[in-house]
Amino acid sequence: MNVEPLLDALGLQEAAARALADDLRTQIDELHGRLREAETHLEHLAITRKTVTALADRIPAQADSPDLPEHPDYPRILAVFNQATGPLRARDVCEALNHELLPKNIEGTRAKLKRLVKLGILTEADVGSFTRK
Repeated sequence: MNVEPLLDALGLQEAAARALADDLRTQIDELHGRLREAETHLEHLAITRKTVTALADRIPAQADSPDLPEHPDYPRILAVFNQATGPLRARDVCEALNHELLPKNIEGTRAKLKRLVKLGILTEADVGSFTRK
């Protein structure tokens, strides 16, 4: 019996199995690297959460800040006042909000400003002139 063809076939299978094992080892090494990166990222997130939580505990609660009325202009109005360096008139606020400078828009904005005064968020420095409290 000639054993050479059998040994050649075994050699081919052995080479294929060795190549597969090498390929799998390479994939495992890559996966270990990705796993280390993911674990490092998780550690950083945990540190960030701990830091933010600690800082949040130091920020005083704003319990005396009233809730804003439900209208999308109110947060935008407050943002305008946060950036303002002085008193603003209803017309100025309309302009900052990109509303058309029509009497109905100016009057509507003035009414919102007056409501913010009643809520204690704004003050009316002069007649028609508003500032952040």
